[in-house]
Amino acid sequence: MDFAAQTALTRPTLIALSHLRWDFVFQRPQHLLTRAAETYDVIVVEEPIFGDYAEPDVNIGNRGKNIRIVQPLLPHGTSNAAAVDHQRILLDDLMSDAAGQLTLWYYTPMALPFSRHIEADLTVFDKMDELAAFANAPPLLLALEQEMLERADVVFTGGASMHEASVHRHDNIHCFPSSIDTDHFRGARAHDLTDPSDQATIPYPRIGFFGVIDERMDVALVGQVARLRPDWQLVMIGPTAKINPADLPRSANIHWLGGKTYNELPAYLGGWDIGFMPFALNDATKFISPTKTPEFLAAGLPVVSTAIRDVIRPYGELGLVDIASNAGETVSAIERLMVRDTAPWLAQVDVQLAKGSWDQVWSDMQSAMKDALNSSPAPQPNKETTRV
Repeated sequence: MDFAAQTALTRPTLIALSHLRWDFVFQRPQHLLTRAAETYDVIVVEEPIFGDYAEPDVNIGNRGKNIRIVQPLLPHGTSNAAAVDHQRILLDDLMSDAAGQLTLWYYTPMALPFSRHIEADLTVFDKMDELAAFANAPPLLLALEQEMLERADVVFTGGASMHEASVHRHDNIHCFPSSIDTDHFRGARAHDLTDPSDQATIPYPRIGFFGVIDERMDVALVGQVARLRPDWQLVMIGPTAKINPADLPRSANIHWLGGKTYNELPAYLGGWDIGFMPFALNDATKFISPTKTPEFLAAGLPVVSTAIRDVIRPYGELGLVDIASNAGETVSAIERLMVRDTAPWLAQVDVQLAKGSWDQVWSDMQSAMKDALNSSPAPQPNKETTRV
């Protein structure tokens, strides 16, 4: 078989460089990359795990068909320079198997120091969060993001607000707000769901949240709502990150149930009366486009949210989500929603959700990637490039 014929039969490779753990919560990267795996060999390179290792190592595991998760393992005390060197060597080893077309897919610019020498056929920056605004963001992040924008062939943003703030920074940038697996969350509407054991004994009414519990949550608001209505039960699902769990409000009607798997979520949501999105209004939430907004709606739950711009537009403006700015407004909104006839609202919800899906987002992304690939010059090998 000649080289051209062999290349035509070789699956392309997509290497995703991510600050997020694949097994933490199922969100935008997992939705997109599981769809990418239908076409690509997907390799997800996570940030290092530091532990009591005698020497640098790596953990590689499969997550479904055509998806490998790569976790660099580094001893405590490893210097930043040594960590970069280890990750570069690891990436070069992975590159030795990438014989087909190569796409580098970045979720974090912090991966550039160990990956900038790689000559990919296509470089994608999926800017799902404003990482520089998060707690404990590395000082180098802003400079690396600028380099990332200069290197990327195509840039995707995770919401309209972020797109508006970034559109002038790249000439091929596209807005792809996080979408919805409607059928999955519609399962919460079933009438024969079994209440999970750790929720079954919680009285009604139940007001619920699911997601990562971090500096983006207004924990004071959660406590205030619980105090104003002690007869309501606040069910809070999700892992805690970057905040001290001891700082979370505690009362008899707040139930911190911890993280749940993606498959478990519909059963929990099916037992709630209202969805609650108590996001803090700070730098970390200025540009977020919460995936859980359409997920709550697909589950058939009326929703009250703080004033996040990408929730107000379009969901608040369409009357699909109620917006509240403080605890008193939140309580009033929940009280209204509890007695509202949901049938007309739910019909409007379903019309809105039918306009999009993760399948459609991935299809549109592929079109933008194809256009960028066709308009980009072929990568020129250099002495550092490890492709074979």
